[in-house]
Amino acid sequence: MSDGTPTAHEPSLLELERRAYRKRSTWRSVGIAAGSTLIFATVATLLVVNTPGWEAVKESFFNWEIGKESFPDILKGLWLNIQALFFAGIGVAIFGTTLAIVRSLRGPVFFPLRMLATIYVDLFRGVPVLIVLYLVGFGIPALGIFPPLSAAVWGTIAIGLCYSAYVAEVLRAGMEAVNPSQRVAARSLGLTHGKTLRMVVIPQGVRKVIPALMNDFVSMQKDVGLISVLGAVDAIRAAQIDAATTYNFTPYVVAAMLFIAISLPLTRLTDYVAARMNKREQIGGVV
Repeated sequence: MSDGTPTAHEPSLLELERRAYRKRSTWRSVGIAAGSTLIFATVATLLVVNTPGWEAVKESFFNWEIGKESFPDILKGLWLNIQALFFAGIGVAIFGTTLAIVRSLRGPVFFPLRMLATIYVDLFRGVPVLIVLYLVGFGIPALGIFPPLSAAVWGTIAIGLCYSAYVAEVLRAGMEAVNPSQRVAARSLGLTHGKTLRMVVIPQGVRKVIPALMNDFVSMQKDVGLISVLGAVDAIRAAQIDAATTYNFTPYVVAAMLFIAISLPLTRLTDYVAARMNKREQIGGVV
């Protein structure tokens, strides 16, 4: 029979009061934020629509008829961007992980591999993505050693090469954040170096840097639009063609909105994962 003392699995009265207070504070904060946002949006809208050049800007950037006509072509081009993002993401995951593992190898015998991986990471992190696209998309085909490939393929390869360097550094940071005792314990249990990395170090390291990895993925989603500089008819190039035909910038706005539509869920997912991980790390004992 219970004597009124809280058990180990039941929150105390003080903890319940704290939860209720936090809940009330959350709803109050949401109400204040919604009200201030509405006021700000209203004031900003009134300021913009009452500027002297608003009508000209509205006609040049927000023409409904032109946007509706250009939407199918831009949407078709966006499918090419999504395909490039998919294959680039797979390549980055494989190559970036390999680079991170090579850079984490210990022992003087692996120094040449570590040096090559370090040079690669430093090089591709320092060169702008646009220049890499030009070098890969126009320079490598000019060598004549590869079969003819489409501009979208070369653009996807260039994006993958660049972001593999970023992801490798993020993964390496996560792997180095794993306590060395984890490696020692795994080796003492008879695991080889490869199994220790695969079963102990990499899983823990990835969990530590998931938000950073997802941010890199969101950035890559935007940069796949740069493959248009190689001639690939993606969403950006389709918008450029329609803009040149109509002498209007609305197609660019349509393309921007489509990119936002596919990046916004990823951004919110990144925020959710980061908040969940912070909450898991900061959670304390029940009072």
